[in-house]
Order: sequence, then structure tokens, then C-alpha cells
Amino acid sequence: MQQSISLTKGENISLTKLAPAMTKARLALRWAPRVTDGVDFDLDASVFLLSADGKIRKPKDFVFYLNHESDNGAVVHAGDNRTGGGEGECIEIDLARVPPDVTRIAAVVTIYDADTRGQTFGQVDGAGVKLIDAGTEADVLSYDLSEDYPTQTAMVMCEIYRRDGEWKFKAIGEGFRGGLAAVCSQYGLSVEKERPGT
Repeated sequence: MQQSISLTKGENISLTKLAPAMTKARLALRWAPRVTDGVDFDLDASVFLLSADGKIRKPKDFVFYLNHESDNGAVVHAGDNRTGGGEGECIEIDLARVPPDVTRIAAVVTIYDADTRGQTFGQVDGAGVKLIDAGTEADVLSYDLSEDYPTQTAMVMCEIYRRDGEWKFKAIGEGFRGGLAAVCSQYGLSVEKERPGT
């Protein structure tokens, strides 16, 4: 496999051409731990399995910290990471098991309890996503946020999507106000904003 490449906002690339042997991918959504005074940032990764109309087909198509796996195990959330250390929060995607009527897989990062803590993505350093071949552990590509997002508390980082028989990756970097609930609404789902037990 060729050396990992770095994408910029709006760029897309064929994963089928870039990593033809890859059958299982891992999205590592990361951020830098806070170095200034104040409450640490706790970012949460979520994935939405979307049909052609841009909406989820059912609630299990929303994979996050309270639903770690899609119906058939095609997408698995590796668990909560509250510091951004290591690879951050990871999502495993078995491309061969993605249902045929799922055309896009959107990866989202939100700031937990952002309103109470007064935090936005404008204060988060080092946020980005890395795509790894889960079979070989080789880095395939990366995308780092480079713009300032002074009011946004949720971010659609990237999409993995099918087109003309190929899997492709697009760097999105689209920010939302309103946290996870705002993104869920866009994708056809209403969800409670609070995480139990914290």
C-alpha cells in the first residue's frame, strides 16, 4: 500500500483504488487533550448509516456510545474515549457487510455537554480523522480540521460512500450548532442529548 495521504476539506478519493485489498476499515476520530485551564474536552464519535435519501433507515443505523453496533455488525463503535489520547474514538467498518441499501456512512464528532461547559470546536485543538486498514493496521489517509468553528458543537467529519461500484471517502468538515441532536435531526432521528451515568 502506498504512503498515507492527507486530504483537505471537500476532497474525495476512491478507497477501492487507494487500498484495493482493504475489506475492514477503522475510523479513528481524535483530538488533543486540553492544555489550558478549564474542563477537558470530551468528544464523542457517532456514525450514521444512510440510505439514498440521506436518512437513516431505522434507529440501529445510528451507532454511538449507547448503541455500539449496527444490526448486522457491519459498523462497531470501540467505546468511549474522554481524553482524545491514543487513536481517540474508533469505529470499525466491515465494508463487505454494509447493507446494499446503505449508500453513505457519515462519521460525526460532537462535544459532550458543550452548552453547560461553554465549549465549541473553535476551542478544540488537533481534531481530525484517520482511516486505517484494520486488516494490516496501515494508515490509509487522514483529514484534519483547519478552519475555525467558533459556535459549532457538532461536526460531520467525513463520509464513506459508494459510487459506481467503488467505495469512496470524502472530507466534509461541516459544523453544526445544537450538538448531537441537531445532526440527528438532519439524518431523520430525534435523540436525547444527555448521556446517562455522567
